[in-house]
Amino acid sequence: MTELLFSYGTLRQREVQLNVFGRELEGRPDAIVGFDLDYVTITDPHVIATSGSDRHPILRPSDREGATVEGTAFTVADAELLAADDYEVDDYQRISVPLSSGDSAWVYVFAG
Repeated sequence: MTELLFSYGTLRQREVQLNVFGRELEGRPDAIVGFDLDYVTITDPHVIATSGSDRHPILRPSDREGATVEGTAFTVADAELLAADDYEVDDYQRISVPLSSGDSAWVYVFAG
């Protein structure tokens, strides 16, 4: 079974995809509404080594009218979604959201 996974950050990087999923993902441009883009400092050495940075984007709910964040909707298998869960640190939580296209997708947002 497959799912949509919306990414606005490091999961769009080829090297991260190869490390996390063992392959390059196929996706298409899309956007998420009702969130603002912010940044978080990562301390997990494996995630820093995989992404090449300790500064990662993170989504926070927004009250701002028209708040939109561009990204990519990837098709992933259930097992790959679990691999993404393992990659993301505790600052993130996975939720299901509607995208601008009308599709629903999983996305990682601020867990606080």
